[in-house]
Amino acid sequence: MSVRDDHRTDATSENEPLGFTNDYDDFAAPWFTLPEGSMPPDMAYQIVHDEAMLDGNARLNLATFVGTWMDEQANRLYAETFDKNMIDKDEYPKTAEIETRCWRILADLWNAPDPAATIGTSTVGSSEAAMLAGLALMRRWRLRRRAAGQPTDRPNLVMSAAVQVCWEKFCNYWDIETRLVPVSEEHPAFDGDDLESYVDENTIGVVAIMGVTYTGVYEPVQRISDALDRIQEATGLDIPIHVDGASGAMVAPFVQPEIVWDFRLDRVVSINTSGHKYGLVYPGLGWVVWRTEEHLPEDMIFRVNYLGGDMPTLALNFSRPGAQVLLQYYLFLRLGRAGYAEVHGHTREVALYASSEIASMGPFELVADGSDIPVIAWRLKEDPDRNWNLYHLSDRLRGRGWQVPAYPLPEGLEHITVQRIVLRRGRRALARDFLEDFRQCVAYLEGLDGPIPVEREGSAFHH
Repeated sequence: MSVRDDHRTDATSENEPLGFTNDYDDFAAPWFTLPEGSMPPDMAYQIVHDEAMLDGNARLNLATFVGTWMDEQANRLYAETFDKNMIDKDEYPKTAEIETRCWRILADLWNAPDPAATIGTSTVGSSEAAMLAGLALMRRWRLRRRAAGQPTDRPNLVMSAAVQVCWEKFCNYWDIETRLVPVSEEHPAFDGDDLESYVDENTIGVVAIMGVTYTGVYEPVQRISDALDRIQEATGLDIPIHVDGASGAMVAPFVQPEIVWDFRLDRVVSINTSGHKYGLVYPGLGWVVWRTEEHLPEDMIFRVNYLGGDMPTLALNFSRPGAQVLLQYYLFLRLGRAGYAEVHGHTREVALYASSEIASMGPFELVADGSDIPVIAWRLKEDPDRNWNLYHLSDRLRGRGWQVPAYPLPEGLEHITVQRIVLRRGRRALARDFLEDFRQCVAYLEGLDGPIPVEREGSAFHH
């Protein structure tokens, strides 16, 4: 008998369990093969619903930069538009037009000399946006070298050792030498110091990060640009900058407008950001904008005949959701400059409040206080008598539902372990709840004598 055959719908059937149990309570769906038969939709729904229920609570995930909340109107718009395919611009011309409006808005926000002369695109996230920007750097370098009759077989890209892994992937996938500038106690962020030791005629560009993943701090793009100016004056090398603004490019314009990091610097040729981070959209959206159309090689734009229309496409992916683009435009309209400044300003205030509370606790020393993007990182002070570490604390917090990662800093500072939390649309009441649990977890660990047991196999510190 199939699952469907065994499904009873007659509420008056003999021995009907009155809705508290049913014939499927003991049914075990296969994990790695398709079931032989079909099943009712409510059963399939309940199985998936119950599986997903075992995930962590997204609102308590303090590890992720990705948005976990949108308002009722955004949720309604999402439900109305999740079937739109972003690549199909002929079928969904208004969505395509709105995509253009969005990157033009970002070009203006990032002080492009002439936003009308820029070019950009949406992507599925900052990793794709970064790879497109990296490809444009490589193609422009290669075109210049070929025009000068010079070899093009040894490109390199210079960036911080604290760079997000997507850049190392980019270099690996496209056979580009990765030149990582190490961080140190003296230079905890890439700041252009000793940059001349890393760049040469084969350098396609330098990546600067507005909001390092490890700590949330801004790399000083203007100082990096000034260092490259000095290098050009001494050597003639004219090396462009790409700004990875996955997080900070949607924060700095609103709460730190005095920081010069964007297209106000002539050397900055492209910027990427995540719409699904501090752009406040649900996961699945990135943006990249080039200073002018000349900074995006024409051979990176494909013109395809798809579903009856001829259209340009600039992406590594093809079919992808269009709903997130509409959600971004909704937020641009809904919040405007004043609204984004209010949201991010408040979140930053909550981050500063939380970091001051953590700093006031005896065991901790701040690495980042949330004054750049609203990210807080801390390390343990040296104490030879302490019998616990940040991995124990991470595990203890997870037992209360909070996801707070602990990890070593990148090359050069790998001997330092930090913990980090990301505040998104910060609520002071939620921060107070976290800090209360945080204090209790610390007090518990401080009160233990002897080795601390591993509470769960596969826990945060059980490596």
